[in-house]
Amino acid sequence: MEGPGPGPESHEDEARDPAPREAEAEAEAEAEAEPQADADADDDDAAIDFVTLGMFIIDDIEFSPPAPPVHNILGGAGSYSALGARLFSPPPLSSSVGWIVDQGSDFPPALASLIDSWSTAAVVRRDPHRLTTRGWNGYHGAAEQRTFKYITPKKRITADDLTLPLLLSRSFHLICSPTRCQELVTDIISRRKALVPCCQYSKPIFVWEPVPDLCTPDELLNCTNTLPLVDVCSPNHAELAGFMGDDGLDPETGSVSTLAVERACEQLLASMPLQSYALVVRAGDKGCYIAKNGGRRSKRTSRPRKAYARGGLRPDTDMEALFAGLLQDQDGLIARDEIEVDPGTERWIPAYHRDRVDKVVDPTGGGNAFLGGLAVALARGQPLEDAAAWASVAASFAIEQVGMPVLATDRDGNETWNGDNVRRRLRDFQLRL
Repeated sequence: MEGPGPGPESHEDEARDPAPREAEAEAEAEAEAEPQADADADDDDAAIDFVTLGMFIIDDIEFSPPAPPVHNILGGAGSYSALGARLFSPPPLSSSVGWIVDQGSDFPPALASLIDSWSTAAVVRRDPHRLTTRGWNGYHGAAEQRTFKYITPKKRITADDLTLPLLLSRSFHLICSPTRCQELVTDIISRRKALVPCCQYSKPIFVWEPVPDLCTPDELLNCTNTLPLVDVCSPNHAELAGFMGDDGLDPETGSVSTLAVERACEQLLASMPLQSYALVVRAGDKGCYIAKNGGRRSKRTSRPRKAYARGGLRPDTDMEALFAGLLQDQDGLIARDEIEVDPGTERWIPAYHRDRVDKVVDPTGGGNAFLGGLAVALARGQPLEDAAAWASVAASFAIEQVGMPVLATDRDGNETWNGDNVRRRLRDFQLRL
């Protein structure tokens, strides 16, 4: 299974890159130099581009025989999403990646050294009176279905844990239930506003990853009430289908149903056509599907207008009246011929390893790494479709081995992960797209 697919938490303004070159040789040459160029462009070493509220977990993984089990693997949504952002952040940009690492009395020294080698803005909290959060992952059956359970008490991260400078991050990755997402967004915004003058306040980018256990029809209303508060909602195909009371699979092939993904996205977007948020659905080896309402705006920009009330689909919502008013502003002041309609975005982005299934060793954490790459790209000014390409490349590194990819330096002093240059891989992928 490809990285942008089910990669749950081992269970919970910079310049844009230039457009892809037509010549592959030029793309490779630029890829070698680009990480340093990005680093030099960031004059504010204290700025944080990405923070995840995903937990840190140490994983034990049992594969189907005859593969042997592995233990003490760096894992959890926090670790993998931080990896996704870190892949595109060679030093000194590495210090713009923030996450929280809770270390208990049993924390392996080898993992501490690995975390230090990434040179991120990790907040390490040591507590000798508790055990580190650990999880058991089991794969079984021909489809290698994954089962997860905690084997030590978990330590959840809240908005209160976000000390400076993490609290002022340009983007946040949240992995939680719909109602907890609402609470986190509200708390983070409130705490940020208390720190900075109103004239200097800027709203961060929120990327929400729903937890699988609460992707059910009973939570659909809570989900729609959460969507206006975030910039991106990114379930995998199974989680999206769960909200709709479906399994998201093609009944004939048993594989991911692209039609079901598209239909579910259409329904969610239609529930709030005037709101601005994106759905980025991770769909295994099918890649990811991007769906976003384009919205509308007046061609006459001089007249201020009231903002639309936020809120989601309610049991008593009159859908016919909702759509009838789509091209009429709240106060009835703008005529139809003065309204510009953006059709929005609907697009499939293929998985990076779509044609190389042999490269997929372990999909654990691929979805989290995908979202780390997506969020940091958006924080650095990338448009959504380009950010999805960053995300797909980030996921590709996460799933090529059990655990984390290997960080090294080539003879020219450039970072490599698994022996490959991240920017070159991104360029190759963009050329394919």
